[in-house]
Amino acid sequence: MNSPALMSRRVWLRRVAQSAACLAVPTIIPASVFGQGARPAPGNRINLAIIGLGSMGLRHVKGFIQECDCQLVAVCDLDAERRKVAVDFINQTYGDTGCAQYNDFRELLARRDIDAVCIAVPDHWHAIVAMVAARAGKAIYGEKPLALTVADGRRMSDCVRQNGCVWQTGSWQRSTWQFRFGAELVRNGRIGKLLKVEVGNPAGSAIEPQPVMPVPAGFDYEMWLGPAPWAPYTEKRCHWNFRWILDYSGGQLTDNGAHDIDIAHWGMDCDYTGPREVEGVGEFPTEGLWNAAVRHHVVCTYANGVQLFIGDRSRYASGVRWIGERGWVHASRDRGLETFPKQLMTEKLGPEETHLDKSLVNRQGHLRNFLDCIKTRARTIAPIEVAHRTVTVAHLGNIAMLLGRKIRWNPETEQIADDLTATRMLSRPCRGNWSTDLHV
Repeated sequence: MNSPALMSRRVWLRRVAQSAACLAVPTIIPASVFGQGARPAPGNRINLAIIGLGSMGLRHVKGFIQECDCQLVAVCDLDAERRKVAVDFINQTYGDTGCAQYNDFRELLARRDIDAVCIAVPDHWHAIVAMVAARAGKAIYGEKPLALTVADGRRMSDCVRQNGCVWQTGSWQRSTWQFRFGAELVRNGRIGKLLKVEVGNPAGSAIEPQPVMPVPAGFDYEMWLGPAPWAPYTEKRCHWNFRWILDYSGGQLTDNGAHDIDIAHWGMDCDYTGPREVEGVGEFPTEGLWNAAVRHHVVCTYANGVQLFIGDRSRYASGVRWIGERGWVHASRDRGLETFPKQLMTEKLGPEETHLDKSLVNRQGHLRNFLDCIKTRARTIAPIEVAHRTVTVAHLGNIAMLLGRKIRWNPETEQIADDLTATRMLSRPCRGNWSTDLHV
């Protein structure tokens, strides 16, 4: 039976944020320095846990701990050293010892006092962890790329919808000015009829064959492999480098591509659809541990004839360039917003024009948007269905490159036409007893 304290918190979580001071933390300030009254009472904070403490997970620890209405109460990772680093930081910041640590995410998700989770695990774990969290009733901040396969992404999106969960994808570029305003200019016809879009990704990397190594003390390698095929431990397989191995991820096309394809779709007004045809050419390593494409060039054709070109930066500049009959708009992290003609930069949108969702205009604002939506039950700026449609493009690109032929895709039914081999590549089996049907 639910305790009165838990019930009062649940009621509170449905309300609009009451403290404006908590919504306007301008810089990185440890929570321990907030004065008395600056933070809501413990029963009126969102209890959040972080699952996965690699590069992104630790960034999220440092990000969420700035939000005064959020309490980091637990962390989970398969590396004991990483858990200790995170717990020590959290407890020192709060000035207590209240943060718990877990090796198994299921034990963490079984806690009924946890309201929300941030999932920053390797891609081959995304679907299982997210769906267990959704069935446990948690609000979820899930890192991109959404899923390892198209089928996993569809199951994840359906599960989140069926369980009524608040979901924010870590596609934080939607919370930055240049990407949002660039997409608004395109959506409102400032460059005329849209003709094509270019996305520039980093090139991938190869590595020589790696020796089998003993598993480091404190690292649960068998659990790390989880649903993926068994393989011997070697240092360059795990942690950051999983991204370059097709058993666990999809290379730069899914990793960085998940950011910029998302923005490309935003400007194309294709958040909830996808291409009709996908073809591509990739250069894949023929030996060594890493086997994702080191070079890629993918061409996607949409129902209205617009083509999306995705390639490494030997072909296209970083970021997203929308090209129309009367000009172009280019948004990127390194160069900000560029337009032709230049005066587009100073355009003002009228009240009747398309205004895209916006959170605070920085990466921290993306986290803030998630927390606010937990309270209001509003849609986040990066919903799960949008993330599914984004990464589907990248997965289809990898399938087309690996098979060396065009894929004909139906975005309404999410089926590949007349290609049994390609269809089988939309999903993968799970090893052992792992399944997306798990519950806590």
